[in-house]
Amino acid sequence: MKALKFRHLLLLLIIVIGGFLLLLPTKVQPIAWTPSPAPSLIDGIYTDNQRLKGVERVGAADIDGPEALLLEEGVLITGLHDGRLISTSLDGKTTKVLADTGGRPLGLARHPNGLLVIADGVKGLLSLDAQGRVIALSTAANNVPFGFTDDVVIDKSGHYAYFSDASSRWGYGKDGEAIIEHGGDGRLLRYDFQTGTTTVLLDKLEFANGVTLGPDDAFVLVNETGAYRISRYWLTGPKAGTHDLFIDNLPGLPDNLAFNGRDRFWVALYAPRNALLDATAPYPLVRKMIVRAMTVLPKPVESRAFALGLDLDGKVIANLQDASSGNYSPITTVREYGDWLYLGSLKARHMARLPLSTALQ
Repeated sequence: MKALKFRHLLLLLIIVIGGFLLLLPTKVQPIAWTPSPAPSLIDGIYTDNQRLKGVERVGAADIDGPEALLLEEGVLITGLHDGRLISTSLDGKTTKVLADTGGRPLGLARHPNGLLVIADGVKGLLSLDAQGRVIALSTAANNVPFGFTDDVVIDKSGHYAYFSDASSRWGYGKDGEAIIEHGGDGRLLRYDFQTGTTTVLLDKLEFANGVTLGPDDAFVLVNETGAYRISRYWLTGPKAGTHDLFIDNLPGLPDNLAFNGRDRFWVALYAPRNALLDATAPYPLVRKMIVRAMTVLPKPVESRAFALGLDLDGKVIANLQDASSGNYSPITTVREYGDWLYLGSLKARHMARLPLSTALQ
């Protein structure tokens, strides 16, 4: 009798779990696609290493999610999960609140006229003037509101800001749903400071994330986190107005991008690719079941510190990793200043840095 009762309970449990995975209402409508096989982390250009193991904490401690960062005159500026923009000395002894956007500041860029321009995941494209006032610059393009404004960069002339809307369908905090859905509703945008207009340069992007300009502002790069690639949109020359791939089939989920102004791009990888998600990419029903499971289970994300350096042609010239316990992850921003690489994170409690000589050895 006990064995029979156990089997009945087990069958009931299976039915309940199956019904949950198959029938729980969800807005996610996955699109079938087939990614290329993930590059190896065992050998090749992405071989596992511990170059990021020696990072040191920098700036204020016990802050929540210092995603983007700027270093200006020895002071770090970053945005936090609670909507605050802060500045902090490198030793962390002095911290000042610059403003509160009421949203989630994810990208920062300084305009030549002194304005701090903010890509806010909730509020859109904003600016912070010298009086500490937060001003909305743009919240929609082509009558489609921004769902997840992610990163921003400004050209040398101060005429344009280039920024990304990761997803017009999914808002901040729904990155997992957006990436699993693979709906291609991300956009690369351009804001004109002279006219106040916003233009869509590229659409149908797979979670448009980090943005940076190339040498002489000849092109702009945008990360497509959900497709493991970086796309390039040409701004000048014979290819102006066209786009191509800068690098494809990355070993992880690219987040923010930065250019050192001379010869290197830095790409933050949120995490390595997940074999289960890649394997189920062609099967929308299975991916929908994974979304339902994520409502009660942790997201299948490996805690690995990961960043790459690229040359001007998209060739990998630096592979930085650390999969050891207690690593600084997820790394979502990498910026080169002087002899250091500065690191920001969407979820960590502080910023970090690494000697540039270590990164390039």
